[in-house]
Amino acid sequence: MTLFLLTCLDHEGALDKRMATRPAHLDYVGTFGAAVKLAGPVLNAPDGGPIGSHFILDVADQAAVEAFAANDPYALAGVFKSHTIHPFRVVVGNL
Repeated sequence: MTLFLLTCLDHEGALDKRMATRPAHLDYVGTFGAAVKLAGPVLNAPDGGPIGSHFILDVADQAAVEAFAANDPYALAGVFKSHTIHPFRVVVGNL
């Protein structure tokens, strides 16, 4: 397996949609179990509100990350405006 960093950024003004979809999003992410090494919101520095999400995923390939991103309830609800995927290697810390 390979680690991947998935960064998703929200559309402007998507906070209400994000909050309404949050339970479905958390349920979805939970179905991936140990494959999700780390996940959480990207925060806006001035006010601390969410402006996106980061995930570190331990999956077979980039296609698996694309499928994960495409089927996330946040993506399906139109919360995310974009995402990027990069292979990731831990050098310091433990996952």
